[in-house]
Amino acid sequence: MQSLVKVVTERVIQTTNSYVPDPAPFLATVLGVVAVAISLWLFVNWFRRPMGERLKPVLATREEIAILLHPNPDPDAMASAMGLAHLASTVDTECTIQYSGQIRHQENRVFQNVLDPDIEQISRADELAADDVVLVDHDAPRGFEGSETIMPVAVIDHHPGNGTGLEFTDKRTDYGACASIVAEYLRDVGATPVDDDADGELTSGDDTVPTNVATGLMYGIHSDTNRLTSGVSGADFDAASYLCRGVDETLLDRIASPEVDTEVLDIKARAISNRDARGPFVVSDVGGISNVDAIPQAADELVLLEGTTAAVVHGSRNGTIHVSGRSHDDRVHMGEALENVAADVADASAGGHSRMGGAEFPLLELATDGGSEPLEGPPPEFTDDLFAALEGDV
Repeated sequence: MQSLVKVVTERVIQTTNSYVPDPAPFLATVLGVVAVAISLWLFVNWFRRPMGERLKPVLATREEIAILLHPNPDPDAMASAMGLAHLASTVDTECTIQYSGQIRHQENRVFQNVLDPDIEQISRADELAADDVVLVDHDAPRGFEGSETIMPVAVIDHHPGNGTGLEFTDKRTDYGACASIVAEYLRDVGATPVDDDADGELTSGDDTVPTNVATGLMYGIHSDTNRLTSGVSGADFDAASYLCRGVDETLLDRIASPEVDTEVLDIKARAISNRDARGPFVVSDVGGISNVDAIPQAADELVLLEGTTAAVVHGSRNGTIHVSGRSHDDRVHMGEALENVAADVADASAGGHSRMGGAEFPLLELATDGGSEPLEGPPPEFTDDLFAALEGDV
């Protein structure tokens, strides 16, 4: 066998020498082709790796990161940050979860109080805990002084938008919740959700998902998909199934059943009694409010009225109209509808998904009489503009 190999080798060398006067350039070319092939193979296989495995080394190269939530963070945002912080802890990267704005909605406050995520409030960019910032559940820093100067190292989101991270971007607009994306990361790296009360089982470590994290992620999914009934994808169901083993049902029930503020009930009643219905679309002005978070809750109720396929509720507070919309009508993309209304109003902002959206309009900018004082409420044509947007006329 060895003699045969020797003969073949000699024949190859002889053939190479007979066709290539100087074999060095030929060998260099072959080595170059091999190097390119290996590089291409490594490149292709890198992008075939699950996103969780690709994010982990990005985190591992940092000693500390700031996980930044959007203003007024909801359970999906807080849970996603908790899951990401746990992933970072497995590579010894310190994390600080931060947000601007306020945690007002009773569901959000209950989530914070029950699961007690370690989060900090900021009002300026220089209060960020680290130079390396990771955004979860949004793709552009906002809501605090100097936010426009922040260049995030990573962006993880399920909302439409153009923001990207310097080293890592994962945006899945077909997912119902950002928590589903983060749950996938943990599954990608082989972490197993565990019950803290399970006898004889490992309840903490790099290869586990602690109960509070699993419970938070589960509720984040349920919250953003209306209990897996709206805007949900197969990936959301898969993520919920993966997390199920580690969920604390008692904690989950406490978060899911918060006490209801009396003003919220009052605003829901006003939304129903003040509704303006035009065909299957409903718009309701609830007037002045003190609890802004009651607006989306009223919209949730209004869209359930028989014969209603899309509903928008708005109310005013401190010179701003707060708007929230819900849709289960395939003809109405609620986020785009509200964006269309806001497009011609200075300093207005709007956005959202096909099923839900929100917006804010400065009352002063909606004044049509040229006065310098804001209106007490929106002008009559504001309701007409909302209906026109739902009907696709703007």
